[in-house]
Amino acid sequence: MSAEGIWNLSISTPIGKMKAVVELREQDAVLTGVARGAGEEVPLSDITLDGDRLTWKQAIAKPMRLNLAFDVTVDGDTLRGTSRAGRLPASKVTGERRTAPERQA
Repeated sequence: MSAEGIWNLSISTPIGKMKAVVELREQDAVLTGVARGAGEEVPLSDITLDGDRLTWKQAIAKPMRLNLAFDVTVDGDTLRGTSRAGRLPASKVTGERRTAPERQA
């Protein structure tokens, strides 16, 4: 199971749907990644893939400052799960893998 690639995410928040692009790469069995959306790019932290369960954290500044925690299930080229911002209710997350990363020779 690999979570590597570029994912188009849709997050259903209380203030409407938000789009984001998450790029995940694996190097030496460690996942790293960045998220892009609302005109900003932020690093992902605490990325963990356990079977088909993928979790990560990220901080955003737009539309407001929030620390988000994602918990999704990867199923082939789709993912589904939730994003939580502190004590706010969880937001539904869906995503599709746009491209797998290029393998370096």
